[in-house]
Amino acid sequence: MREEDLDTANPKTDPDPGSNTEKPVDQWVSGGEPMTGAQASYLKTLSEEAGDAGAFAQDITKAEASKRIDALKAKLGR
Repeated sequence: MREEDLDTANPKTDPDPGSNTEKPVDQWVSGGEPMTGAQASYLKTLSEEAGDAGAFAQDITKAEASKRIDALKAKLGR
């Protein structure tokens, strides 16, 4: 296989890999698991910046954390 063929076959370098790498949050296989530490940290920071302490909760799922992060980012214009 030529090097050029390897580049085009690599999904990391292909701008449109033709897969479903971005699924809706409600379709995530791991969406029901507890949010990650990174999500918790980011959600806490965003909720403080937005003045919305109620947006942060320690016991939410990955999917719910993602939704709240997206909402806060939109609220903050990010």
